Amino acid sequence: QVQLVESGGGLVQPGGSLRLSCAASGRIFSIDAMAWYRQAPGKQRELVASVPNGGTINYADSVKGRFTVSRDNAKNTVYLHMNSLEPEDTAVYYCNANVRRRRTEPFYDYWGQGTQVTVSS
Repeated sequence: QVQLVESGGGLVQPGGSLRLSCAASGRIFSIDAMAWYRQAPGKQRELVASVPNGGTINYADSVKGRFTVSRDNAKNTVYLHMNSLEPEDTAVYYCNANVRRRRTEPFYDYWGQGTQVTVSS
């Protein structure tokens, strides 16, 4: 199996910063795209940022210029650096990875358990 474990969430004041991490482990042959999503209370889950294994990084318009996504392929880890946080960024943040477990298998999507980010004074 494949597990994604997130860390780094918490409570921060408006204007503050946080860094989220997500490490993939288990039976992994290769990982294509890795991404961060978020879901606020009463809202649908939305894409925050995605970073393919090569290619163009994408950001939601609402976080452009404030958030930076990066990955360390040697560690199967994706990061989300969040600056200038706003109350509207409050949500549960989920890590997603498109993983191939064996060379002969297709890619499947896996999700982390989520980490809470609360921006409040």
